[in-house]
Amino acid sequence: MLMKSAITSTCFPTRSRNFLLQLLKKSTTVSHLTQTHAQIILNGFRNDLSTVTKLTHRLFDLKATSYARHLFLSIPNPDLFLFNVLIKGFSNAHSISLYTHLRKCTHLKPNNFTYAFAIASASTLSDEKVGILLHEHAVVDGYGMDLFVGTAVVDFYLKIWRVDTARKVFDKMPVRDTVSWNSMISGLVRNCCFDDAVLVFGDMLKDGGIRLDSTTVAAILPALAELQELILGMEVQCLALKLGFHSYVHVLTGLISLYSKCGEIEAAKLLFGEIGKPDLVSCNAMISGYTNNGDSECSVRLFKQLLDSGENVNSSTIVGLIPVFHPFGYLNLTTCIHSFCVKSGIISQSSVSTALTTVYSRLNEIKSARLLFDESSEKTPASWNAMISGYTQNGFTEAALSLFQEMQTCKVSPNPVTVTSILSACAQLGALSLGKWVRGLVKSKNFETNIYVSTSLIDMYAKCGGIREARELFDLTEGKNVVTWNAMISGYGLHGQGQDALRLFSEMSQSGVAPNGITFLSLLYACSHAGLVKEGEEIFQSMIHDYHFEPLPEHYACMVDILGRAGQLEKALKFIKEMPVEPGAAEWGALFGACVIHKDKKLAQLASERLFELDPENVGYYVLLSNLYSAERNYRLAASVRQDVKERKLAKIPGCTLIEIGETPHVFTSGDRSHPQASAIYSVLEELIRKMKEAGFQTETDTALHDVEEEEKELLINVHSEKLAIAFGLIATDPGTEIRIFKNLRVCVDCHTATKFISKITERVIVVRDANRFHHFKDGLCSCGDYW
Repeated sequence: MLMKSAITSTCFPTRSRNFLLQLLKKSTTVSHLTQTHAQIILNGFRNDLSTVTKLTHRLFDLKATSYARHLFLSIPNPDLFLFNVLIKGFSNAHSISLYTHLRKCTHLKPNNFTYAFAIASASTLSDEKVGILLHEHAVVDGYGMDLFVGTAVVDFYLKIWRVDTARKVFDKMPVRDTVSWNSMISGLVRNCCFDDAVLVFGDMLKDGGIRLDSTTVAAILPALAELQELILGMEVQCLALKLGFHSYVHVLTGLISLYSKCGEIEAAKLLFGEIGKPDLVSCNAMISGYTNNGDSECSVRLFKQLLDSGENVNSSTIVGLIPVFHPFGYLNLTTCIHSFCVKSGIISQSSVSTALTTVYSRLNEIKSARLLFDESSEKTPASWNAMISGYTQNGFTEAALSLFQEMQTCKVSPNPVTVTSILSACAQLGALSLGKWVRGLVKSKNFETNIYVSTSLIDMYAKCGGIREARELFDLTEGKNVVTWNAMISGYGLHGQGQDALRLFSEMSQSGVAPNGITFLSLLYACSHAGLVKEGEEIFQSMIHDYHFEPLPEHYACMVDILGRAGQLEKALKFIKEMPVEPGAAEWGALFGACVIHKDKKLAQLASERLFELDPENVGYYVLLSNLYSAERNYRLAASVRQDVKERKLAKIPGCTLIEIGETPHVFTSGDRSHPQASAIYSVLEELIRKMKEAGFQTETDTALHDVEEEEKELLINVHSEKLAIAFGLIATDPGTEIRIFKNLRVCVDCHTATKFISKITERVIVVRDANRFHHFKDGLCSCGDYW
């Protein structure tokens, strides 16, 4: 009423500009602004730029963008300040159009604010080409080193995942204020460059002229939370106390997330209690904290309290409630949350459907995940990534690749998360040609400096047989983290290059990067597949006594494997019996596998009895035991084991072998005649077997079915999938070139021996990846030294 009386009492055109500006300042609704606008016109200020600019500014404050646009169009000669207000206010494609109009249709020249606001609009649109062009224009016009422009440019490049370019711009800025530092830190966090964010934060602290604010503290806390750097987080908390920011709700919320992600849920609860009236954001952080620590009961309770209080929950509340990190055992909860989302309409939020897709995928409910994905009205890059990653994690690599191609067709630009998922699928499938194509995509998108992408490339090359290319990439990678070192060490282990793995671990130690449990597992694996018993024992002891790591079942199993493969079966059994924890299927399985290799029937019987108790549904153990009995020519016991498999209705995974010719994958199964060139393949294989026998090759038939004639056994083994794939490779590739094949199971003794002969006869290098490792065959020898 006061506002209305002030306006209606203004009936004379003698009111000053200052009076009208005061009215604009007091206006709190669009209706108020409309009435004030009328007074501006009545008092003769309709074309007064300072008054109109202030009115436009207030219209944007109240989200009346259409009104602001019509007002601007009514001004005959807008000045640069008014243009800037419009460009900033729209923050969308209209801003870019206005900028273009300003340059082409007026005598005005953009200033630093024009460029800062226009580039910010390009950031909102994620328009890479426009943003880069605006940056170039700013440089040409002399604003490349300007603080406001530089901050906007840094933010733009970080939003389009071009971290290296953003860092270069930031480092060249002659002046940087608190806002620019905060933009750099928060942008690095958004790009998952958590280590880099912490380094930049450290540099900010060293710069004595820069004042930290509460936004700085809130920006760095998520990085520390993701890295689980609790000690550093506590130091930042002390800094917040010293600077007087600790009681700020957004800082406390960041601390709640930090303590939650570091497993300190009780400390998080205490911090939550310090907030007098928790807002929805802080409640969301606490709900997420409970869920991430496996306490879904408390998260659901707090969620219900929010609903009972009448609070309108949002998508962040639901995402925090969904058990993404601890999904197992929570399928019913997930479906209940899903139903709530459908009823409340929140399911239309892409972040919610993406989180549900992720959980369904992790619960191996892949059909539910795909149905949810297909029904999503808005498919963001994150939702595509969730589904592609879900397929990859569940072993549906071909479906992952197919969906990635569909994503390309839909013109959804992949980001580093997409690329890492696809490279993982390529690694699983051995699809080197597609992996190389993805590497080209990485270069075109400037993702090469993203440590997660470069690490995935190293892993892909190593798992696709290109250990040399993997090492070249590794050496070129800057800012290697523990995952990068692990990928290369694991790659060497996969290729049987144990000494190289140990040398690399020594380099890692000298570099200052601390190893983790995966590092030691990769090292033990490498020692196992290279016969490095002494070295493996030293690594295991160092892990416990020097690095103070508590061994997991996988580490114990690797030690059993190291001893067992070397034929030290009694020592392996002693190791199992002296373990400080109860041995499980992993340890007994490693011993059992070694017993089969060394044909120790007595110890195998002991190990198999324990395995059938611990993991009765694993058909692989039954197959190994049957093969051992067959090799001992104890066909009665072999038949008994196979009969047990039938009665339990267990199914053996069928063996298959993949070979890529160009960019086309070809998959063979044992005795396969479905290939269009089957006649030529069998003809080449027949000729190869003839030459091999002349060179002294004898078919290994011990593990073949016992109830067929010896001649038939030989025929069955001669058409194993890897032999067919190699024969096709000889037909489809140029003489002298390398042949690479990928087997989903462990290569059998006969095929291993045969491949050695074939490499000698054909003078070809043949690379075979089986379920355990890589074999490089050359001149009749294998890189594994017959030790696999």
